[in-house]
Amino acid sequence: MTELQTKILPTLDFLLNDWLQLPELLTRTRFEDHSAESVRDLLRAASTIAAEKYEPANRVIDDHEPVFDNGRVVLPKVTQEAWDAYVAFGFLPASHDAEHGGMQLPRTADFAVKTIFAAASVGISPAILTDANASLLIEHGTPMQRDVFARPQLAGRWAGTMCLSESQAGSSLSDITTVAVPDGEDGADDPLGPRYRLTGNKMWISGGEHDLTENIVHLVLAKTPGPTGEIDPGTRGISLFIVPKVVVTPDGELGERNDVTLVSLNHKLGYRGIPNTALAFGDGTHQPRGAKGALGHLVGAPGDGLRQMFHMMNAARIEIGLGAAALGFAGYAVSLAYAKDRTQGRPITRTGKDAAAPQVALVEHADVKRMLLAQKAYSEGGIALGLHAARLLDEQRTGTEEGIAEASDLLEILTPIVKSWPSEWCLEANSLAIQVMGGAGYTRDFPVEQFWRDSRLNMIHEGTHGIQGLDLLGRKVLQDNGRAVAALGERVWRTIERARTHGLDDRASELELAWASAVAAATSAWSTGDPQDALANATLYLQGFGHVVMAWIWLELAVAAADSTHAEAPGKTAAMHYFYAYELPKIDAWFAVVARREPMTRDVPVGVL
Repeated sequence: MTELQTKILPTLDFLLNDWLQLPELLTRTRFEDHSAESVRDLLRAASTIAAEKYEPANRVIDDHEPVFDNGRVVLPKVTQEAWDAYVAFGFLPASHDAEHGGMQLPRTADFAVKTIFAAASVGISPAILTDANASLLIEHGTPMQRDVFARPQLAGRWAGTMCLSESQAGSSLSDITTVAVPDGEDGADDPLGPRYRLTGNKMWISGGEHDLTENIVHLVLAKTPGPTGEIDPGTRGISLFIVPKVVVTPDGELGERNDVTLVSLNHKLGYRGIPNTALAFGDGTHQPRGAKGALGHLVGAPGDGLRQMFHMMNAARIEIGLGAAALGFAGYAVSLAYAKDRTQGRPITRTGKDAAAPQVALVEHADVKRMLLAQKAYSEGGIALGLHAARLLDEQRTGTEEGIAEASDLLEILTPIVKSWPSEWCLEANSLAIQVMGGAGYTRDFPVEQFWRDSRLNMIHEGTHGIQGLDLLGRKVLQDNGRAVAALGERVWRTIERARTHGLDDRASELELAWASAVAAATSAWSTGDPQDALANATLYLQGFGHVVMAWIWLELAVAAADSTHAEAPGKTAAMHYFYAYELPKIDAWFAVVARREPMTRDVPVGVL
């Protein structure tokens, strides 16, 4: 077993069993085929495959990124081998219903498995989007769409994408120009769903073209014309379509090539193993059914595309956050091992350094301990946050009526944090990993520089940092008269009370003050009622709120550690104290700017930039 796998398994074991109470979850009817020990076996199996197939491939896919060859994408052989191993074990559909080929594994355990693979090689396969694509179709598609398009994805025979962005629109989805028009008189009666012809271009499509699978199912946002043929300039006319790379017959057989063309590959800083593409839909390169235009099938009702797509995006956002935390953890494992092995310098004492004394390991120096504790707090805290979100997904699926309502509220307010906080702070963790290792960390002889490059994408995709801030302060804290904020506040208060019964009074009081600051800053930001006042500093609010959420998570872990004899418990307590001493004080500066509605960045003349 590799160094990384040796370290990540006990961490996940503590989080699942000592904190998230997985054994209790497994008593529920949906999960009755699983036990705590069978989940441990599953994690060990994932760890073995990750060590044998994913970790060795991680440098290969970075050095040999996808190649555009005569309209197709060529990937290294190791990518196919890793995909095949993942699929063969049944990890792809693991959390899905048995009727769809799944194990009905709790999402809590499923996301722990995903963390193992992400830490080993986060950018090697399109599994995240394939799972999310199939999940959307299971939720919103017709029975035939589920059978024909979702099941082959969960079986790993096909892969899936989401196609939102366009070059001229970026994150402004109201500005997309891809259009879908009904395909002839018989199109409305197609057994796979109303058939349309799509024309337009999509950019930044991960896994948009490759040869890992025999087909790729694109879920495409496009505008449909209104009753008089007009195209709505906003988002009301945006619908969602299933557009396969190869046209599929109603009985699930592959037919002719659809009018979907690879235009170019985007050459990325990191995450190089998954091809990132520009795709043309309906440019006439191929002519299915004898005509130009990509054939697509409407999902649900016209105009419902954004709501449906966000079902897919929200699940992906949780996995993006977990992937970012896993990258942070991978860098932490490497730099910790290096710091324990590398000797350099001597202790700082009152009598000065004795040049004749032997050098000490890097890990003995206070500043190196600071950097390692920061990495531990960022990465393990990020993993804990992501698994907590997964636990809420399980509660939504299997809980009581009251538990389902609470879980839904908590997911509303936490999803922007789950996506954004690890994306920002585990990038910093990877930067600190490089710093701990000094010049060695900056070389390609060690993997931490790749971890940093891979991690840099996470603040951008599935909703940029700024968009998450706008979502949090502009929507989530306001909706339903602050119901989601109140639900989280109740959870925070329960943790504070439990912490005080475990001798953590000081930390409990600090969290109480921090939560009050988060609520007060939002109230001050919106005190004028002007969105421009409130949202000019939404990203700073996101940062402050995220740190408060993580302070809550770390106090939760410390309480669990106090009740545990797990070997991981002392480390969790130490990381909690680090976070409160070094990280939580940062919120005062962020919230002060938000509360005074600082207008500087909003009002500064463009000409001075």
